[in-house]
Amino acid sequence: MVMDSEKNKIRALVSQGKINKSRLSPNRYTISLLNEGLRTGMLNSREVYDIQSEWMLILKNLIRRYTRGESSSVASETAEGILASILYATDAYMLRFDDPEKAIAYLKTFHIREIYEEGVDVVRQCFEETKQLYREIKSNKLDVAVDAYHMTIDESLPVFLDKYEIIFDAHNTMASIDYPLAIDDMRIQGVFYIRQYLERLKMETKFCGFFSKQDLQQTLVNFGRICGFDYRIELFNIFQLMLNNAVFSVLSGGKANQVHVSTCQYKRLERLFTHLDASRIRFAVHKAVDHLLDDLNIRNIQMAGYINQCTNDLIQRVINAARHNSLQTVIITEKEEKPKSIVVSFKEADRMSDSRFRLLVEKIRECQETEDKIQLIRANFHSLQDYIDMLNADCLFAGEYTALFNTFGDMELAILSKIVFYEELRGDVPDFSSPIVREKKSEAEWQMHYIQFIQSLSKGRITSIAESVHDIDYEEIKFY
Repeated sequence: MVMDSEKNKIRALVSQGKINKSRLSPNRYTISLLNEGLRTGMLNSREVYDIQSEWMLILKNLIRRYTRGESSSVASETAEGILASILYATDAYMLRFDDPEKAIAYLKTFHIREIYEEGVDVVRQCFEETKQLYREIKSNKLDVAVDAYHMTIDESLPVFLDKYEIIFDAHNTMASIDYPLAIDDMRIQGVFYIRQYLERLKMETKFCGFFSKQDLQQTLVNFGRICGFDYRIELFNIFQLMLNNAVFSVLSGGKANQVHVSTCQYKRLERLFTHLDASRIRFAVHKAVDHLLDDLNIRNIQMAGYINQCTNDLIQRVINAARHNSLQTVIITEKEEKPKSIVVSFKEADRMSDSRFRLLVEKIRECQETEDKIQLIRANFHSLQDYIDMLNADCLFAGEYTALFNTFGDMELAILSKIVFYEELRGDVPDFSSPIVREKKSEAEWQMHYIQFIQSLSKGRITSIAESVHDIDYEEIKFY
């Protein structure tokens, strides 16, 4: 409880200087406050020294606690980590002050030990809120085949929640998060970052819930087909994709909860955007977003603000695409599945058990003759994943790879090309004679032999394989 005399002291200190907020760092907030306090005269060097000395005393006590009283010293890296954790907790409390000048006045009035302990409580409360947010997100996951989305929720975030250490390592985020948010603030660290990430992911998930599962899935499939990649293994934001197409639906006369954009709607949008200048495009998109918020009955201020922030990126993309006649890369339209005239011999349903796979790989290794190896493989391997696992098992050598590839048809070779040249073939008709393809390096031995094999084929055969590559959708290929 702050006494009246202390309140008067804080008021007097606040009236002294003017803090430059641009000099304050969110990750080193209290340190930057001390520097600004010195610069403005709100703090003198003795006061700063006393604050730093209190931090060192806290560090000394925590090192004893860290070693369970067995030592008063630890490795310098460990000590630096504990000190960073102390500063993180201190920052957690000091950031509660809207006015940085009041924060400095508070530093002069109260002991750092008290502020630190209050900060630990703030961090602990944030951690509890984060765990609750995670439980909500886990129970309301989107039913989509996007690897990064599921791995982040099912694997990465639980690692953080299990290992987060409030006292000794509070500043450490300790999570490898692959799934990108539409808007992310990477300046924040530790549990405050994870809480922010989950808050935004919760909003994004709730927004995606406005659309049917079928529309959501079809938009992802169309997105992958238009971009020429496998959406399941790419890093992109689902919410941004759905928001963009919902806006385009409204702009082309559709409803906000319908993300399907027909060819007719696309042509209407193309005419609209190519005839408007940048300012009018901006006005039209903002108006559509207002309509969308009303149509979907979005009253939550945070979600509405988040959507409006994301709209700025969409506007710039539309302006650039209209200028370069490439709106088809921004507006996701229905892309028809190509008819398949070739029956592929790789059948996912025919995948063998792990024990049978290991037995066959051992038999292949024991074969002395190349022909025997190839016959054994062709007679027993029928799924793509089994073939890839076998190729990665190092049971073939040199010319044996060529002998196996020679038994494949154009479609089988095309499927392998989709895997080997994944990055090089994005959205383009494959050109196996291009320098990028010729000079490609791979750590996998089988892929290097495959590249050499493809380049040794006749021009006519290569053309046939390239045409087959163009006919394959990535949804047909299992990468794992």
